Amino acid sequence: MKRGAPSYIDLESISDLHALVHYPPPRHPLISVVDHCDFYRMRPMEKALYRFGFYTISCKRYEGLLYYGKSQYDFKEGSLLFTAPWQVIGTGPDVTVDEGWALFIHPDLLHGTNLGMKMHEYSFFQYEVNEALHVSEEEKQLLKDCVDKIVREYSQNIDKHTQNLIVSNIELLLNYCNRFYDRQFYTRAKANADVIQRFERLVKEYFSQPGLIEAGLPPVSYFASRLNLSAGYLSDLLQKFTGKTTQEHIHLELVERAKSMLWSTEKSISEIAYELGFEHPSHFAKLFKAKTGKTASEFRHPN
Repeated sequence: MKRGAPSYIDLESISDLHALVHYPPPRHPLISVVDHCDFYRMRPMEKALYRFGFYTISCKRYEGLLYYGKSQYDFKEGSLLFTAPWQVIGTGPDVTVDEGWALFIHPDLLHGTNLGMKMHEYSFFQYEVNEALHVSEEEKQLLKDCVDKIVREYSQNIDKHTQNLIVSNIELLLNYCNRFYDRQFYTRAKANADVIQRFERLVKEYFSQPGLIEAGLPPVSYFASRLNLSAGYLSDLLQKFTGKTTQEHIHLELVERAKSMLWSTEKSISEIAYELGFEHPSHFAKLFKAKTGKTASEFRHPN
């Protein structure tokens, strides 16, 4: 490892987590709540990046730099952060935490449950740190009540009802977070409108450039990175304000370009497909039919 480069700390189990912060063995092997003050006090003092083998939901207020992937952020406010298993997150040595908690959920706890099958629907687990959820004191207390119920449940003797009650409270907490994120999207309506306008301009610019044959079709991540957003956050923002995901917007612009080329040029449908960035004309044909209800030939020659 290069001098000054961060070290990686992999935590595969709740027991590994407890050992890191010098906690006694966990009361439940698949879930735990840790006081953030303890975590930051007991962590290695050198810059370290963590990879957790579980879902994390953390609520904290602190000062200092937070590292997420290759970026760093200076946060001084209370925020909720979410990470999915094996995402990279870490802190600088100067971070101090005023208050907070973190809920760690091993995927095995959710295996075979309805919540386990729909965890992918809670897309905020794929957001970046700068898209954290900011909550009011009232909202924070509501979430803390859910967490306290989880702690009480796993701190008792485990019986046949334990998993169901714990998972039910996790789902309740996540549904509250969904509500609060919706609120946050709309309270930032002006900023979000600016993002949408910039996105629409980027899409048009992309399909206006020469050399699409070499560039190919753009992934959602291309536009997200240009807007300094995560792909999940951008798609959720567009869905809430326009009713369409990022991918749908890309496809609609592509189809409009195709219509213009079908009307105004004599190029073959295969040539148009290649010029729009498709490797295989059959993929273009399928998308065009799905979006317009007509084949490209029927659109070009309606009679």
